[in-house]
Amino acid sequence: MGIEPKVLMSATGMWVEKYRPKKLSEIVNQTEIIGSLEALIKDPTDMPHLMFSGSAGVGKTTTALCITRQILGEYARDYTLELNASDERGIGMVREKVKKFSRFAGMAEVPFKIIILDEADEMTSDAQTALRRIIEDTAKICRFILIANNISKIIEPIQSRCATFKFTSVPEKDVIARLEEIAKKEKVKADKKGLKAIYDYSEGDLRHAINLMQATASLGGITEQNVKSSAGLTKTSDVDEVLKIALSGKVAQAREKMIELIKVYGMSESDFLKYINSAVFKSKHEKLSDILQVIAKYDYRILVGANSEIQLSAMLAELATLEN
Repeated sequence: MGIEPKVLMSATGMWVEKYRPKKLSEIVNQTEIIGSLEALIKDPTDMPHLMFSGSAGVGKTTTALCITRQILGEYARDYTLELNASDERGIGMVREKVKKFSRFAGMAEVPFKIIILDEADEMTSDAQTALRRIIEDTAKICRFILIANNISKIIEPIQSRCATFKFTSVPEKDVIARLEEIAKKEKVKADKKGLKAIYDYSEGDLRHAINLMQATASLGGITEQNVKSSAGLTKTSDVDEVLKIALSGKVAQAREKMIELIKVYGMSESDFLKYINSAVFKSKHEKLSDILQVIAKYDYRILVGANSEIQLSAMLAELATLEN
């Protein structure tokens, strides 16, 4: 792993939060979507439930938070419920937390309460069915904003109740412009090659790009070399390594590295699967289709509620058998 960079957090906190847009007009790219949403919320009483889809780090959650701020104003904190469905995917979460909040009496001068459900595509179909009922029952006092990377995992009855907005990846020029702006405010030296390297690693995921820049800044300036050192310590290149070790048959070693990424470096299980899926395509392995089928099988098992750590360990064990 090498020496872990000291991310510059003590004085400034996380840059990704510090520079998160507060208004819809500040959101990077997504011009068409933002224009439509601003028109929709001019008269909030007409606002439907919303669904935002698209890949990671393109502004879906930020947009949802901006909407709540603009509609609820000073009451946003008390009248917004934000949940991450990938942490609490079961039927219990939907019944208890959402239902309790949606029934909470005593409304201030606000048109409705807002429930933001992040990573809604990670919910089980049972939980989604329960959610559909709650959406119907609370229509008078609540609006839901559902956020999903993959809209096809959301059941049709929920999709049909929402106005859907598909967010696109943030283009290179916009990612780099945003990074330059942050670097200037943080008084960090950044050269063009360094910023380009950050974009290449982040692949249009602006959140990942800002986190990577913050990690790189602790090594000195934002140069191509420093970015490579920092990226090697953070995300995707280590997942490539896990795949190689697993395919070579060393299950225990692959599992140890995977656990380290998840427990020590905070990579989510869904991100690990996403990165290992990309690593398979990059490897151009002769058993490509077999490997992809194994990954898909364990992705599904985790989605329906099986223990993530056990399933990912079993996945690595199965990958190890493919070479024999």
